[in-house]
Amino acid sequence: MSWKRSNQLSYAPVAGRTLAVVTAPTHLPLVDVAPLVEGIGDVETVAREIDRACRDIGFFRITGHGVDPDLLGRIDAAARQFFAQPDDVKQAIAMPNGGSAWRGWFPVGGELTSGRPDRKEGLYIGAEHPATHPRVVAGVPLHGPNLFPAEPADLGPAVLEWLAQLEHVAAAVMRGIAIGLGLTPTWFEENLTADPTVLFRIFHYPPGDDSDWGVAEHTDYGLLTLLAQDDRGGLQVHAPGGWIDVPAEPDVLVCNIGDMLDRLTDGRYRSTPHRVRNLSGQSRLSYPFFFDPSWDAEVVPLPLEGSPPADDADRRWDGTSVRFWDGTYGDYLTAKVAKVFPELFARL
Repeated sequence: MSWKRSNQLSYAPVAGRTLAVVTAPTHLPLVDVAPLVEGIGDVETVAREIDRACRDIGFFRITGHGVDPDLLGRIDAAARQFFAQPDDVKQAIAMPNGGSAWRGWFPVGGELTSGRPDRKEGLYIGAEHPATHPRVVAGVPLHGPNLFPAEPADLGPAVLEWLAQLEHVAAAVMRGIAIGLGLTPTWFEENLTADPTVLFRIFHYPPGDDSDWGVAEHTDYGLLTLLAQDDRGGLQVHAPGGWIDVPAEPDVLVCNIGDMLDRLTDGRYRSTPHRVRNLSGQSRLSYPFFFDPSWDAEVVPLPLEGSPPADDADRRWDGTSVRFWDGTYGDYLTAKVAKVFPELFARL
């Protein structure tokens, strides 16, 4: 396990005195989550490290997750094969074909972040819902079958296996977060994630230059994001001291907390802005997995000790604060995705 405290204290003599100077984080902490995943070992220490990272920067990197590296290799190979096809071929599984499920492929520039088109294409994927699922019958957005390509045929099965493995890791990390907040380890699964909203994306960033963003500055919407990525780099996190580059480590998952965990903790945990610019000169692929509250869950701030930080509206692109929002998580997510795909939302 590796950790460098992000608010590390250094000391500088001034007029015969020693003053403490707070050093802003320059990298994301690395946490070995094996005790949480396996249910044995020093769980309390791991929980403290995660709690510190969530309070300091809202991001950390994890090892010991137990996810099969060969599985990511299968997904990566199949995804590259899919994205290498002409757009008219990929159009067969375009998002409008998925109706209100909002699943499938979108082209470069087809998604907006912070009100501007992204320089990326991607696949929207989620938990498989049968046609008889009550929300599918009712036409609730983001519920329904996935749209996987006929070729490569391995992409769909590999992705569904990946979702199962990542959901196990996410639930383990949430147990660590619960312990860090002074809750029972199973608090989230008993109160917010009994039927979690599970979403997944595969993003392809074509080679770019320093004039365009693959994804503009934004925060994530839910509880927890687990990101796998290739070795091309490009992810940046807005730390208190400025933007920092996240290393490209295919075997390490990058974890960050979303708006709902920020809201739940009244801002003590940070839903931190981040962005992507692909300057590698090659195609970049990333694989964010979102583990969020149940669709009908209402996220109410916990009665935590101490005063919460100041309002966060000024650090969000749309100027809205998660502190003063009210409703179910499904309402929140639908409103956010509607801004990402306004044309698709208008059709539905």
